Amino acid sequence: MTSLLTRPDSARSKAARSQRGPGDAARQRPLVLIATLGGVCAALAPLVVLLAVGVIGWFVTDAGVHGAPRDGMRMGALAWLAGHGSGFTVLGTRVTIVPLGVTAMTVWSMWRLGHRVGDAVSSHGPDADRISDGERDFTVPIAIATFFAGYAVVAVVVATLAAGTTADPSVPRVLAWTIAMTAVVAAPAIATGSGRAAIWATFVPSTVRAGAAVAGAVLSTLLVVSMLTFLAALVMSFGEAATMTSSLHPSPAEAGLYTVVNAAFAPNAALFAGSFLLGPGFAVGGATVVSPAAVVVGPLPVVPLVAALPSVGTPAGWVGGLMLLPPLVAAVVAYRTLRPRPLTWDQVALAGCGGGLVAGFGFAVLASLSGGAAGPGRMRFIGPFTRDVLVHSVTACGVGALIGASVVALLVWRSNRAWPDPARESATVEPDED
Repeated sequence: MTSLLTRPDSARSKAARSQRGPGDAARQRPLVLIATLGGVCAALAPLVVLLAVGVIGWFVTDAGVHGAPRDGMRMGALAWLAGHGSGFTVLGTRVTIVPLGVTAMTVWSMWRLGHRVGDAVSSHGPDADRISDGERDFTVPIAIATFFAGYAVVAVVVATLAAGTTADPSVPRVLAWTIAMTAVVAAPAIATGSGRAAIWATFVPSTVRAGAAVAGAVLSTLLVVSMLTFLAALVMSFGEAATMTSSLHPSPAEAGLYTVVNAAFAPNAALFAGSFLLGPGFAVGGATVVSPAAVVVGPLPVVPLVAALPSVGTPAGWVGGLMLLPPLVAAVVAYRTLRPRPLTWDQVALAGCGGGLVAGFGFAVLASLSGGAAGPGRMRFIGPFTRDVLVHSVTACGVGALIGASVVALLVWRSNRAWPDPARESATVEPDED
């Protein structure tokens, strides 16, 4: 990758290219093979972990008295498919809620393997000097396409093998999620690892780069705050969560396995908490609402995560003050992100506002993925109120980031007035008269 980023003298680099023999290219590993194997490994890494967890779970539940190890492996495969939005059927009831903890694990695997694929193919195609001369570079697009092909083959095979059960996973939904994850995660990872992203970034205006930095920082910080809010609520209700778990009379091994299953839905709960902080809240069943203004819930399943829900009724007045957290987070993060960047005051304001709006939209997209059907009847409606969350998140993050950017813009404007541009000053000086 460093050889791609370095830009030697043009004549020297062209002379070096002319001295290369045909054997140099032959010694390179094929691009298609590297990217395809990367996609296969990215899919298999979390799948193998879940298969192992499934076998362990099968054994600890009844010491292997009933069923066979393949039943545990099938459950691990279904969990992997559910992390890709496949959904599954339990006793004739369709469950579509996605365990975002599993999704996060697959995203991490895809990013790591995609970055390594990019680093491995960085020497393929033209270097930086040849790219600047106008030579077309298809290295990254080919790597992305073949990476997706390898990942998709594994996904289709796993979904086909699991389709023979009553779970009935959805293959089209798995492929749709794979396409989206490849575009959002694997493609940037390959471009970054190959060094092409650094070259392409030079053609992007500085305002856009600053806005992207603000969007990423605001969104990631808001997700962290949402997770901390959920964990704080769960800790405060830890006794109730322990009581729910003990009512099932699990063995220590079963309790550990049950904890792992609940942890897979912790990111979903964090996005629920973020929707609560933004104001609209979320539903935990039909005709229910959990928001800073009111909490209306019905009978709930025995799941420790629901212990973090607030009490039914009208929350205390200070709970409404939590709605100030998202815009405050956006303001602070935008200020810290834009302060060291050499931009004019209008560029700072534009980058802050634009980045905040994108961050709010990104949070609404993630919130829309966190809900779904979790059972029959009322439990078919669980998740944030997506449209309301979109309006509130875009407003809160956009306004908050604009406030933070305005502070930076004011500081930049005052600095420019205190230290005027020498070139502009010399241009306005009148010539001496003889």
